[in-house]
Amino acid sequence: MLPFESIEEASMSLGRNLTFGETLWFNYTADKSDFYLYCHNTIFLIIFYSLVPLPMVMIELLRSKKFEIYKIQPKTTLTLSEMMECYRKVLMTFVFAVGPLQLFSYPIIEWVGIRTSLPLPSASEVFWQLVVYFVVEDYANYWLHRMLHHYKWGYDKIHSVHHEYVAPISFAAPYAHWAEIIILGLASFLGPLLVPCHMFTFLLWFVLRQIEAIETHSGYEFPWSPSKYIPFYGGAIYHDYHHFVGESCHSNFASVFTYCDYIYGTDKGYRYQKEAFEKVST
Repeated sequence: MLPFESIEEASMSLGRNLTFGETLWFNYTADKSDFYLYCHNTIFLIIFYSLVPLPMVMIELLRSKKFEIYKIQPKTTLTLSEMMECYRKVLMTFVFAVGPLQLFSYPIIEWVGIRTSLPLPSASEVFWQLVVYFVVEDYANYWLHRMLHHYKWGYDKIHSVHHEYVAPISFAAPYAHWAEIIILGLASFLGPLLVPCHMFTFLLWFVLRQIEAIETHSGYEFPWSPSKYIPFYGGAIYHDYHHFVGESCHSNFASVFTYCDYIYGTDKGYRYQKEAFEKVST
């Protein structure tokens, strides 16, 4: 809940007029508790998870030759009912795992100082905090993901659920055992815990991370994807290899970037297969 009763009072406190974004934030959040605003995280996850994959669902169902050349595993197809079953299971996980996780984590978020008050952070502050969050999450996720493969019990009882999709689809990005959602979710929380931010940045971070995961699991490698301009970004074809190999895979554990796999030598299988494929293709 904002400490100001009116826009005029907020402007006087800041010593300037509110920006358009700050005015929208004030009008929406002035009478809402911080806990209520924090709960938007789960709501946004469900909304963006439901909407962002839809273009890929249409492409998968149409099987147009224009898009088929970009499908990474063209021999694998899924029906609408199969994709909707995946969607249903993920929503159940959101409700019974992600929701409670975020509710119980609120005291920690409050303790580290995730604020909701004005002013809103500057664009540069938001950008650099998001960069830190992506790097921190990627590094932590790498080791947690690698651990789930290294220990047979962890793979058989937990991580194997996510690998049920040998050829990933967008709806399968968060498809996983509830325990894996919690384990890898800790990596996503780590950045904001180390570098506290505004609630706006916090919510934006989880939305962007969700969109990135959906793109990575799309099963398509489009040449016009904006992600191709991000340094060290793995992308769909990079992560698709990890799913294709499955349990025996010792490559491509990173969630977003490629630097951890390169530094720790866990991209050798992928690079070997890629070089062999390129030789055959030329």
